[in-house]
Amino acid sequence: MKVFVTGATGYVGGSVATKLLEAGHQVIGLARSDDAAACLKKRGIEPLYGDLNAYTPFVAVAKRVDAVINAANSDNPFVVHALLIGLAGSGKTLIQTSGSSVVATYDNGEASERVFDENTPFTPEPEKAGRVAIDQSVLAGAKSGVRSIVIRPTLIYGRGIGVAATSIQLPKLIDVARKHGVPRHVVRGLNIWSNVHIADVVNLYLLALEKAPAGSLFYAESGEASFKSVAQSIGRMLGLGERTEDWPIGEAVDGLGPGAYLSFGSNSRTRGVQSRAMGWKPKQATVFDEIENGVYREVYGGK
Repeated sequence: MKVFVTGATGYVGGSVATKLLEAGHQVIGLARSDDAAACLKKRGIEPLYGDLNAYTPFVAVAKRVDAVINAANSDNPFVVHALLIGLAGSGKTLIQTSGSSVVATYDNGEASERVFDENTPFTPEPEKAGRVAIDQSVLAGAKSGVRSIVIRPTLIYGRGIGVAATSIQLPKLIDVARKHGVPRHVVRGLNIWSNVHIADVVNLYLLALEKAPAGSLFYAESGEASFKSVAQSIGRMLGLGERTEDWPIGEAVDGLGPGAYLSFGSNSRTRGVQSRAMGWKPKQATVFDEIENGVYREVYGGK
């Protein structure tokens, strides 16, 4: 199979692209710079030069591949529009990468009992309404002859097998702990996020590529943890002990940017009911194991 992957130099897209190659597929990857193209070529991936806001290149490449995996930017509607046009009526596969932050709410570090599966209705916060609309447009592509699939990973951790080795959220929290000499969390840090290992995420993509029916939505999760417990794990990894520090929301926004609201101070608790019904079985180590004994200790523990 020939598969076009956007985000092929990133953490998720790069890991998926690498696994596709290992499975014997041909991969074309989006390259937005000469350096990116060189990285892709080195890995045996054919580069396609372009920008996510382009149109013609995406329509054209969609017509010459068997499947497309969009893992570059969950909030960009233009690439999705072009890909749906290029794939319309073909029966080919489009897998859109979304994220479980669509169900997150402004909780300022307090816990919530709300838990969502693929069939649970919700109203997104304003800043995530655009992403939900993109997801819905992809799923609606099933009515236009596209085998459309949306995957919503939760907080991803673990060692990537593409160009990027580590995730985004946890390194930010590790940097905060190193900078202040104590791990911090938004206010009390009692808010909970579901989480999932990158290797399990990649396996879900490949399983969906093989088996998922058109119009499928999947959450990718294998556990959950409060941000205070994650901060404590970071403290143990860095040799700072168990003590953590509350971070007032205003200061957290200053330190982390707007992500302090819906990435670090919110709850996002999901259950991949449809993922497991398809046969997905996550089996990797927990987020705490990875922080204290895995890639995060290896990359950040000795600095």
